[in-house]
Amino acid sequence: MKFYKYLYIGDTVKNPAKAKRRLRLHIGQLLYVISLSKGLDQLEIYHSAYLKQRYYRHHPPVIIGIASSHGEAVELVVQITKECLLATGECDLKEYLKQKAKGSLDKI
Repeated sequence: MKFYKYLYIGDTVKNPAKAKRRLRLHIGQLLYVISLSKGLDQLEIYHSAYLKQRYYRHHPPVIIGIASSHGEAVELVVQITKECLLATGECDLKEYLKQKAKGSLDKI
């Protein structure tokens, strides 16, 4: 399991380190994760139970954010989109997150 350098965490997630460990070990919990899409889409929201499937063990997604409800996950996506618009003036979230991880964005 791969986690984004600047992981977005919802306000109601009580223990992020424990949540990350449980996700890595594929232990069931009631969380939603935001990940980079492998297709043309920007980001995807999954319930953590999907990550227990064999496919995700062999093809782990890059997790951008963790939330305790679907609504909170949507709020995190909105937050990421607003940050992207302020920093770059565009909505290319994948490129924005890559540049942010490299540290090449000055406004962040």
